[in-house]
Amino acid sequence: MPEQRFSRQRERIYQVVRDSGEHPTAEMVYQQLKPELPRLSLGTVYRNLRQMAGEGRLTEIQGPVVRFDGCTAPHTHLRCLRCGGVFDLEAIPYDRALDDLAARQGVRVLGHALLFTGICSACADKENIQETDQSL
Repeated sequence: MPEQRFSRQRERIYQVVRDSGEHPTAEMVYQQLKPELPRLSLGTVYRNLRQMAGEGRLTEIQGPVVRFDGCTAPHTHLRCLRCGGVFDLEAIPYDRALDDLAARQGVRVLGHALLFTGICSACADKENIQETDQSL
């Protein structure tokens, strides 16, 4: 795919995702950039994010709300079932058995996405506080 020229808007959208530690949604990116780029629309943000994900510049994380990650290296995520946040997890060692499986299936694996679901520490802490309060 030919290299896309980054407009100022596109470059800022990319920078916001890349610099964010939150795996932002299109809405989050839009809200952050709206004061700086008042003519920017949510549709423009979403289209640019999807295009950059398709080009491999960002990672698109599917779920009830699509989120984006500026880190394109393979890594693992956890999606919190309470708050909807997406969090990076420590790296899981690569299992060479996957190479054997791919060879048996006749496929070549070029990448992967591993997404766990669970409860983040902040939500778990809130639930523990509420459980403690209810037991009084």
